[in-house]
Amino acid sequence: QIEIQPSGPIRGSIRPPGSKSLTNRALVCAALAEGATELSGVLESEDTHVMIESLKRLGIDVRHDAQKCTAEVVGCGGRLPASEAELFVANSGTTIRFLAALVALGHGSFRLDGVARMRERPIGDLIDALRQLGVSAEAESPGGCPPVVVQAAGLPGGVTMVRGDVSSQFLSGLLLAAPYAESDLTIDVVGDLVSRPYIEMTLAVMRQFGASAESSGNTFHVRAGRSYRGLSYEIEPDASAASYFWGAAAVTQGRVTVEGLTPGALQGDVGFVDVLEQMGCLVERGGDSITVEGRPLKGIDVDMNSISDTVQTLAPIALFAEGPTRIRGVAHNRHKETDRIGDLATELRRMGGEVEEHEDGLTIHPRPLRPAVIETYSDHRMAMALALAGLRQKGIVIRDPGCTVKTYPRYFDDLARLARSN
Repeated sequence: QIEIQPSGPIRGSIRPPGSKSLTNRALVCAALAEGATELSGVLESEDTHVMIESLKRLGIDVRHDAQKCTAEVVGCGGRLPASEAELFVANSGTTIRFLAALVALGHGSFRLDGVARMRERPIGDLIDALRQLGVSAEAESPGGCPPVVVQAAGLPGGVTMVRGDVSSQFLSGLLLAAPYAESDLTIDVVGDLVSRPYIEMTLAVMRQFGASAESSGNTFHVRAGRSYRGLSYEIEPDASAASYFWGAAAVTQGRVTVEGLTPGALQGDVGFVDVLEQMGCLVERGGDSITVEGRPLKGIDVDMNSISDTVQTLAPIALFAEGPTRIRGVAHNRHKETDRIGDLATELRRMGGEVEEHEDGLTIHPRPLRPAVIETYSDHRMAMALALAGLRQKGIVIRDPGCTVKTYPRYFDDLARLARSN
């Protein structure tokens, strides 16, 4: 465990590591591409490792230099070399959902499994969508959860439907594999599509690698035969990780610049600064950076469906605002690494906050805080976000800080360095 040290106004700049979401999308496109791809800005994390190791087990040549944050990938042209593989994905939702669709392109038997929590995370909607296309796929745990077994014989094209209200990763997985289907693939999303900016990110990466993908409302169409091409690809800093440093500025009324991100970034989570702006912060949007300057905070009512990975970041910030903060539109957060509504409410109350839990979010009422030992539920975002409260409240201790290895192994070092730089 680690005790967070209270800080005065934090002032400084930082460039977070590469985006996990972009890293794993780029790795999939590179693995399927014709020719070689050079990736720079590759995230060094558990999620990246399990994706790379899984691709290697599928016969893809991947050379990863963790020190230089680079990877060289020799694509397979959509023809998976392995005819069977056992893939371990830890608790990486992007890895299992992207690869469950990818292995359908192969010919043989593939099984994907992870840690105990992964066996509680739903994937049945993706399995159903693959079955509609004629793929033999099964989720072995109750409730349509992993392990996943795919008896692959290539991915037919055609039309399929997938629910959009549990995870956008189901749709992203289908889209990433679609250029190598036997014919054009049309995907109709049933119901609301959560986290839509992540789908826009998927489409953008696919197009950068040369695929033809179009969308109209909740219908997506990908042309077969327009394969990915190897290229040099630079990965943006992680906008979700950046939210913690912008949050540190908000909580301490400091000023923090995140380098390498702009409002035009592929990642929708840069929109978190708009939420801070509503709360009273000053935001400066530059040509290669975004700066947040903390000011007295006020509670807001906000729909965070499109930036749901930053709900945990907003929660501790709301504890220091004037008036309540209502977070809406994130019912799907209950199905992530942990129940990011119920468990988040528990930990905010542990610190002294008053929290109303709703089906689709939370209402947070600021109250005098107290020292607390915070449980993290093996959830990297719980650890990183709730540490922000400790920048103002003495005695906030984060249990299992090592769980940040999933996406940001050096997070607590970087946070402490930024705080000490004043």
